[in-house]
Amino acid sequence: MNRNTLQTLLEDVRTGALSVEEGLGQLEGFPIRDLGHTRVDTHRDLRRGFPEVIFGEGKSEGELIAIAEAILDRHEKLLVTRVDAEASKLLKEHLAAGEIHRRARTFTVGLPDPARGEGFCLVVSAGTSDGPVAEEAWLTARMLGARTEILRDVGVAGIHRVLEHSQTLREARAIVVVAGMEGALPSVVGGLTERPVIAVPTSVGYGASFGGLAALLGMLNSCAAGVSVVNIDNGFGAGYAAALINRKCDRAHPVGAIQPVANRAPSPDRHPIRSNGKK
Repeated sequence: MNRNTLQTLLEDVRTGALSVEEGLGQLEGFPIRDLGHTRVDTHRDLRRGFPEVIFGEGKSEGELIAIAEAILDRHEKLLVTRVDAEASKLLKEHLAAGEIHRRARTFTVGLPDPARGEGFCLVVSAGTSDGPVAEEAWLTARMLGARTEILRDVGVAGIHRVLEHSQTLREARAIVVVAGMEGALPSVVGGLTERPVIAVPTSVGYGASFGGLAALLGMLNSCAAGVSVVNIDNGFGAGYAAALINRKCDRAHPVGAIQPVANRAPSPDRHPIRSNGKK
């Protein structure tokens, strides 16, 4: 149940289109549906703007199907992350409208077209090997209603590859930057734009990368002010955060309309130094 459906339900009860008993019947189990093994949060969409997301790892196939069906009983969208190929196939057999995204290890129902949605989120992937995490972020932001694009294989080993997309970086409302190895790309992107940058370290790299720890520490020590960092390989968390930022952006400003700081006119309450040196 989301805000719109709840508002419609209350309005129907108020006008008499539904009796109080009928309204109570529709609210049965609200805000939790107890499946025994899982207590599904049917209130999540009302509070957060998106239904509960299923983390696939550690759940049996039966549990996954039961939780997915419980969510879809009340919502039109479903996102399952970290789901393996066998579980994805089983979900598809039970939910024909769903889509399997093997590389991102996700399963979706109701995934919007990438060109549709509000605002603009951008996912930037340093290397091809970072693709699974980047695609998880890309799919998550799309599921939350953001128009989202992805730039692939634009890491710092060939810095010109990201520089040629400078205009796109400036147009985005929020940017997710995914990188393994030494994790340098978020600092570069953070220095090119005033947009919020959410850095995702990946476990890609050789021995001393320590499964993504080197990239994580590099990003936490970024010299580009304002770069935020999520956990290793957490494309879902980064995509979710970017979509929330995108959703809250001032609707009065069209995408790409905010000028870089250097090009803005001085604020009325700030006075430039006069030629005689006095303020």
